Amino acid sequence: MIQHFLCQAIAQLGNGKSFQVTGTTYDNFVVKSADPEDPVVFDRDAAIAKAQELEAAYNSKQYQRDRQPEYPSLTEFADAYYWSQKGDDTKMTAYVAACDAVKTKYPKPEAE
Repeated sequence: MIQHFLCQAIAQLGNGKSFQVTGTTYDNFVVKSADPEDPVVFDRDAAIAKAQELEAAYNSKQYQRDRQPEYPSLTEFADAYYWSQKGDDTKMTAYVAACDAVKTKYPKPEAE
């Protein structure tokens, strides 16, 4: 996963050249240019800092990824909305309750 964040960071901070990242930590990664005659130029410390920033942003949204598969479907929402417009809020109440249950199970972290 670290490779993913490093690739994003180097792409943002680098010189637009094609490259590949190998290694498994911020300490041991290696960047290999697609063209050895035309290397990727980037600041290693800036790339690590940017990658760590991207990783932190990704990790801060874990609750969203946890919630997504457990939310009721949009088809259920459409049906609930239809019946709500017809005056029967039973399905909409159940839909909202199901959403609330998922939000309670996977709470949004407090802002630091």
